Amino acid sequence: MQLLIVLTFCSSVNAQTDKFVVTLDAGHGDHDFGATYHGHVEKNIALKVVLKVGQILEKNPNIKVIYTRKTDVFIDLVERANIANRADASIFVSIHCNANKNTVPDGTETYVMGLTKNASNLEAAKKENSVITLEKDYKQKYEGYNPNAPESLIGMTLMQEEFLENSIALAGKIQDNFKNDMGLKSRGVKQAPFMVLHKAYMPRVLIEMGFISNKEEGARLDSEQGQDDIAQGIAEAIVSYKREFFGEEPNEPKVEKPVRRIVEKPVEVVQPDTVIENKEMPKADENGIIFKVQLSASSKNLELVPSNFKGLQNITSLFENGLYKYMYGATSSHETAKSLLQEAKAKGFTSAYLIAFKDGKSINIQDAIK
Repeated sequence: MQLLIVLTFCSSVNAQTDKFVVTLDAGHGDHDFGATYHGHVEKNIALKVVLKVGQILEKNPNIKVIYTRKTDVFIDLVERANIANRADASIFVSIHCNANKNTVPDGTETYVMGLTKNASNLEAAKKENSVITLEKDYKQKYEGYNPNAPESLIGMTLMQEEFLENSIALAGKIQDNFKNDMGLKSRGVKQAPFMVLHKAYMPRVLIEMGFISNKEEGARLDSEQGQDDIAQGIAEAIVSYKREFFGEEPNEPKVEKPVRRIVEKPVEVVQPDTVIENKEMPKADENGIIFKVQLSASSKNLELVPSNFKGLQNITSLFENGLYKYMYGATSSHETAKSLLQEAKAKGFTSAYLIAFKDGKSINIQDAIK
């Protein structure tokens, strides 16, 4: 009987990993209204957009959608993250509306987890984290964490920093869609110490869809068309992220970009300087392609020794966008690279993924495979 239970559990875990799992989190709920301005209520808008994003993603048979809430209920911040953790989610996306007593500010922004001294970012975290005071026994549950001082959220580990680069990549895709496909004002990708992101152990972002305190933007966010457009933009970014980091399945349905294309602007890509340390690239194939396994990304400059990487050897690092990216192995064979990836995952680097270089420069993994 015990053996049967174990086999059943293993089977369910394997079944989960066959799909790309997205946890969608609608901010606030029930007695926690979030921001309210001009008759617009954040909890309602966030839930409507989350359900629309989920409806689009669920059309893809290779994506499983988990919701922290599908109705007007109150969910603790830590429980929202735990829902994603228990589902072994591939990504966690928390959706909110912004607000300001000054009704002039507008625009979208997407946050990743991080400690910051930026006053406006800390204020945003303070506003969202204050919901914990509505929870029972929050002082004990959050071990005395003070939501009025979000910079006190410390103890970020290397394990959490592993997901930072992926979080930034997802956040960037979301903001690009808002700006380039919808013509919305982008306030950029930012870092702030959000409690709901801190407790989720996978790439995670918190989206501020716009300011409901701004009359024009609030009206758009509270309209059916505005919510449809925002939902499509978010869903397309999620699918684009899946294709880049997890691959594209045969006959996978496409998500249409938002239909209300307002501005057509070329995307300017600025290539940062990169430094590859310690190891030279092996001989590439006839197309100049090399595959590596990215283990993690961190602000910490670690010595490239096996003891720092769970016994793995042949570690290289690359410094880019203020982060050290740590990579394992190097091969011109995609099949060999997949074997190296499985070896890294077996060592405990569960968020590891393949990356590719062409003539020494980083390229999209799907382009490299093609």
